[in-house]
Amino acid sequence: MDIAEFLFPNDTHPHWTLMIVIYPYITGLVAGAFIVSSTYHVFKVEALKPVARFSLIFAFAFFAFATAPLLTHLGHPERALNMLFTPNFSGPSMMAGFGYIYLTYGLLLIFEILFVYRIPMIEMLENKNTPKWRVLIYKILTLGSRDKSPDSYHMDHKVAVFLGGLGIPLASMLHGYVGFIFGGVKAVSWWFTPLMPVIFLLSASVSGIAGIILLYVLIKKWTKTHLDMMTVRALVKLLWTFLIFDFVLEMLEIGVHAYGGTEHWHHIHELLSGPLFYTFWIGQVLILTAIPFVVLGFLTLLKFSDRVVLTLGMISSLMLVFQVLFMRWNVVVGGQILAKSERGFLEYHPLWFEKEGILTTIIILSAPFIFLWILGKIFPLWNDDDNYEIKHQNDHFDNKIHIKHEKNDLIDTKSIN
Repeated sequence: MDIAEFLFPNDTHPHWTLMIVIYPYITGLVAGAFIVSSTYHVFKVEALKPVARFSLIFAFAFFAFATAPLLTHLGHPERALNMLFTPNFSGPSMMAGFGYIYLTYGLLLIFEILFVYRIPMIEMLENKNTPKWRVLIYKILTLGSRDKSPDSYHMDHKVAVFLGGLGIPLASMLHGYVGFIFGGVKAVSWWFTPLMPVIFLLSASVSGIAGIILLYVLIKKWTKTHLDMMTVRALVKLLWTFLIFDFVLEMLEIGVHAYGGTEHWHHIHELLSGPLFYTFWIGQVLILTAIPFVVLGFLTLLKFSDRVVLTLGMISSLMLVFQVLFMRWNVVVGGQILAKSERGFLEYHPLWFEKEGILTTIIILSAPFIFLWILGKIFPLWNDDDNYEIKHQNDHFDNKIHIKHEKNDLIDTKSIN
């Protein structure tokens, strides 16, 4: 050990590595996908209807593995629940708050999926071609319900809208809390800013919307089914909107540090102009943010053919998916490579076969996609039963008119008598 390490508290390696990089990345995809679904269910943006169901299943697939990186990082993952039963909100156990939000949001997400899919599951139950293993699953998930009346459909829709509206702040808290945990670390000047929760939330929305665009187009092209370009154009506009706020706030956060000129800016400037120069300025800002920012702006403000929108939208979405991953790396690892003595920088090179190495990261990031494929075998991912929904809406409307006519006839009969 160097004698300087006895004089200055230098670390030999970052304590939070790849697992803590992909943990906020996965939760961000969950929050962003749920926002897409709620934009249709709550705010009635009809152009997003074809991906409303898919966004819910996408969010649940990634939600199921959001805690996998944290459990892998822990030395004793069996102790993870202790912080929920004996929380200490004034100390490091503030992670217990994330646990409560995670469980609450998970229950809400599950219930919304069940209400959205209740009648489609009943329809598949009555289909004689449905495999027996799926019939068993549908019987369990529908709790024996067979009511397909227009009133029940209308009630399911109202409950789904309510849960979607309630889920927006919960999804925002889910990922905003991650930024809050980083922003509350006073020892790291790169993290200690009130804008950290907002930046994390906006970047989460960017990654989630970009992921929905990529998978929607890829799955539709692979299965050779109808691809709704109105939906793609609406997603592109939504993606550009969130990217504007994300990019501007992140640059403002750096600008405030630079204008203030405090001792923190001296260290941040050395960090950004040194070890993080290529990953932050060149990779994250110049290539993976500025280029999609301009491209998406042109696609939103000007009229292009469907082929151009599809091609450039896909490329921009892919770049933004990696942009958010770069952002997580620069924040989590970049904030730790500044030595605690604030003299010099650490070096971190992830290995392939270590506990929190590259191979483990690839496996955890691949697991939600495999789970999404399994969920796709159980739940229909797309709103292909438009005629079915219109029929139930019309039946509900006709039922109201019929009841109104009956009341009028009853009033007329009483007046005659």
